[in-house]
Amino acid sequence: MSCPQQPLGRRRVLAAATGLATGAFLPQAAAFGTATGSAPPPAPGTAPAAAAQYTNPVIWQDFADIDVLRVGDTYYASASTMHYSPGAPVLRSYDLVNWEIAGHSVPVLDFGAKYDLNGTRGYVRGIWASSLAYRPSNRTFYWLGQIDFARTYVYTATAVEGPWNRLTTIGTPYYDAGLLVDSDDTLYVAYGNTTISVAQLSPDGRNQVRTQQVFTTPSSVGTLEGSRFYKINGQYYIFLTRPANGQYILKSSSGPFGPYTMRQVLLDLRGPIAGGGVPHQGGLVQTQSGAWYYMAFVDAYPGGRMPALAPVTWTPDGWPVVQLVNGAWGTSYPGPAVPAPPRQVTPMVGVDTFDGTSLKPRWEWNHNPDTTKWSVGNGLTLRTATVTNDLYSARNTLTHRIQGPTSTATVQLDHSAMRDGDRAGLALLRDSSAWIGVKRDGGTTRIVMVNGLTMDGNWNTTGTGTEVASATVPGSRVWLRAGADIRPGAARPGTFSYSTDGTNFTRLGPAFSMGNDWRFFMGYRFALFNHATQALGGAVRVTRFELSVP
Repeated sequence: MSCPQQPLGRRRVLAAATGLATGAFLPQAAAFGTATGSAPPPAPGTAPAAAAQYTNPVIWQDFADIDVLRVGDTYYASASTMHYSPGAPVLRSYDLVNWEIAGHSVPVLDFGAKYDLNGTRGYVRGIWASSLAYRPSNRTFYWLGQIDFARTYVYTATAVEGPWNRLTTIGTPYYDAGLLVDSDDTLYVAYGNTTISVAQLSPDGRNQVRTQQVFTTPSSVGTLEGSRFYKINGQYYIFLTRPANGQYILKSSSGPFGPYTMRQVLLDLRGPIAGGGVPHQGGLVQTQSGAWYYMAFVDAYPGGRMPALAPVTWTPDGWPVVQLVNGAWGTSYPGPAVPAPPRQVTPMVGVDTFDGTSLKPRWEWNHNPDTTKWSVGNGLTLRTATVTNDLYSARNTLTHRIQGPTSTATVQLDHSAMRDGDRAGLALLRDSSAWIGVKRDGGTTRIVMVNGLTMDGNWNTTGTGTEVASATVPGSRVWLRAGADIRPGAARPGTFSYSTDGTNFTRLGPAFSMGNDWRFFMGYRFALFNHATQALGGAVRVTRFELSVP
C-alpha cells in the first residue's frame, strides 16, 4: 500500500495517470494457496460443491491490501485499517465468496501516543499493507507489518479469533511486506517500494538474519510495491502492484534471493464496479481441488476499496493469467468448486444489540479507545472521554463499515444521562463528515444535523461543523438513521433522519455530499460517538444498531 509520504508512491502515480479503467492487457501470469502454494488432495467425503455464479465485488465493504490464504478447508484474508483499532482484521470464508470478520491481528495500536487520540493524532498512519501467513510446523498464524516507516511488528495466534500476541519487533521497516513460510519452514519477507528486497528471519521469527535487494523496477514500469511472496512448484514468486492500475509478478528458479524475471499481469484493466478503478494489490490462493484465484481490491470511493475475485490459470512455463470476461475483470464468474461449508458465515449486515462481554469484530474504534469509558452488555454505553468541539479529536468514536452499493444504519439511543455540553449521535465519518444526533445545552435536548466537519491534506481539522437543522424531541430515547450511497464515480449523497417511535422517520437537514478523494485511503464509515464540550461525566446508551440494505 502506498502513501502520500512515499516519493514514488500512489500520489505521484495517480497524478500522472488519468482514467484507470480502460481496456485490458494480460500477458502470462500466476497464483497462490497455503503456506507454500501446494494443495493437499481433497479428503474423503469432501467432494466439491456445485459451482454457482458469484458477483463482484465479493465483499462490498472497505477491505484493502488483501492478503489471502487457505488452511485446510478454510480461507483467511487480512486487510489494512490505518488508524482504526483494533487493527488488521482477519476475514474467514469457506468458499472465497462469502466472508465474515473473525478477529483482528493487532489488538491495540500501541505504537505511540498519537494512536491514543490524546493530544496528538495518527490519521492515515498505523496499519498499512501487511501480511498474514500460517506456519504448519507450529500451527500458528503470523501477522507482519511495518509501522510509521520505523520498525516491523510480528504478532502470532493459534486461532484467528485470538488471542493475538506480539512476538517481536524488528528494526527494519518491511514496507508493504509479504511473508512466506517456505517448504523447509524458513520464514522470508519480500518488501519495498520500487526497490524490492527479501529478508530471511531467524527460525523463531524474532530477528532478521539476512536482507538483500533482489529487484529494481524499470523506469518504464514506474512504481512497484505491495509484495506478496509465494513458493509454487519449486519456483519463488513475488506478486507486486503498480498503484493503482497494474499488477506484475517476479519469478525466480534459483531461490528466494533471485535472480528474478518480471512479467506484467494486468494494466488498466476494466474492473467489475461501475465508476471504480482497476483491480490490484491483492493475493493469490489455491483451492482444495487445485484451482487458483486472485482476490484484489477495487478503488471505489466514497466507500473505500472493495475486494473482487477472479479465477487464474497458468501457462506451461509457470506464469499466471487472470481470466477475463469480454476483456474485463468479470462482474460474475462460476463459483469455486469447494466442499460444502461446515456452517454459514456471520453476515456483515444485520442487528447488533451489544450483548455479551465484548464488541463483535465488525466494530473498530477511531484510534485506541479509553477502555474505562465504554462497556457492553444490555447495550453499548459510551461515557464522554474527551472535552472538545472537534469530533476528529474525540476519543471513543466507534465505527462500522458501510455496505455497498447503498445501505442504512439505524441506532436506538438512550440519551437520559447526557450532561450539558454533550454531543452524541451517528456520523458519516471521513475527512469530510456530517452527523445527526443529540445536543444537550442548558438542560434542553435537541436533535440536530451537522455538516462541515473537514480536514486538510495533513489531516488537521479545518472545520468542526455547522448545525444546519434541528428539532425538539420528547422523552429520553430517539432513533437516528443515516443512509449512504457509496457507488463510485461521483460525489454521492448521505441522508439523515430521526424517529421518536422507531417506525416513523423524519428527514433532518439537507443531503450531505460524500467526498470521493482517495488520499484518506479508508472509505466512509458509520460512526457512533459521545463527547463533551464542557465537562466529562455524561453518558449515552446504544441499545440497538442495524445495518440494512435495500
